[in-house]
Amino acid sequence: MSDRRTRAAWRRPMATPPVSPPPNVERPEPTGGRPSVVRASVYQEGREVSSPTTLAETYRRLREHPGSMAWIGLHRPTEEELRSLAAEFDLHELAVEDAREAHQRPKLERYGDTLFVVLRAARYLDAQEEVDFGELHVFVGPDFLITVRHGAAPDLTAVRRRMERDPELLALGPEAVLYAILDAVVDGYAPVVAGVQNDIDEIETEVFGGDPAVSRRIYELAREMVEFQRATRPLVAMLHGLMAGFAKYGTDEELQRYLRDVADHVTHTSERVDGFRQALADILTVNATLVTQQQNAEMRALAEAGFEQNEEIKKISSWAAILFAPTLVGTIYGMNFDNMPELKWAAGYPFAVLLMAVVCVSLYVIFKKRDWL
Repeated sequence: MSDRRTRAAWRRPMATPPVSPPPNVERPEPTGGRPSVVRASVYQEGREVSSPTTLAETYRRLREHPGSMAWIGLHRPTEEELRSLAAEFDLHELAVEDAREAHQRPKLERYGDTLFVVLRAARYLDAQEEVDFGELHVFVGPDFLITVRHGAAPDLTAVRRRMERDPELLALGPEAVLYAILDAVVDGYAPVVAGVQNDIDEIETEVFGGDPAVSRRIYELAREMVEFQRATRPLVAMLHGLMAGFAKYGTDEELQRYLRDVADHVTHTSERVDGFRQALADILTVNATLVTQQQNAEMRALAEAGFEQNEEIKKISSWAAILFAPTLVGTIYGMNFDNMPELKWAAGYPFAVLLMAVVCVSLYVIFKKRDWL
């Protein structure tokens, strides 16, 4: 593997240690020992030769070991640290700005001898039943690899252990580490896919069970799937772009196999995420239909209840009107005034009774014809 650096067109030769900058050139002093420096290591022929504790020491150890590679892991670095790295490794200012600001979409940019890669990692939180996204920026150069992590995911400790257990793979250089990181990020999507699938199954049960809170859960999960899609879909084009440069940049055959495997996994994941979005859209439509049907059934029940109440009111009103007629006649003739007409009429009582009977029968016939009774 000693000639691997000369085969790749985008790598600079490492036959001699890099020359230190002239004394009259001002270089930002790195902030050593800060919590943002998770780990820094210098590897040679796939084995760790130094584990510096500061950025300045890392630069020095890299120069002391010609043909070596520095792997620097940072978590939310300060602007001072990024300026130091940019000055030491000649990082492009646009890439440094992206790494500092974060909130970038997955992409791959080439700046001279350096690759700048933005990845969106994801992890599934079982307790909250939600997806947490993290952002990872990777600078890949001829003799260095820098990871800038924003968020809890991904955990690159397992990637380091895997690479250190396989010195032959690590000896392939920084791009081997890049492919291992890509593989870890994509593999991290698998638990998320499983968790989301389980959530969708639960949501389907809740939808047909009539849970009123399910609409909010569908909406929140759909928004997470939009973020998940933004994290996975650009990776497909990125990996195909890397595969297209195999011949141009002399990528090792073993790495080509790794990258093809990662590309297959991310394509499968992207398709699953697309399917989740469609499934959630269909579930939301079904839920809206079921809610509408339930509301219609409730409205129909209310209408039927109102109709029954109206029928009862009609009957009560009809009997009240029938009973009101004799009450009215009886009340008038019961006032006992001296100057009332027909007060001393001999046929007055039979006439009043007959009048009340005629009025009651007439009202009963009228209400019966109108189906009020």
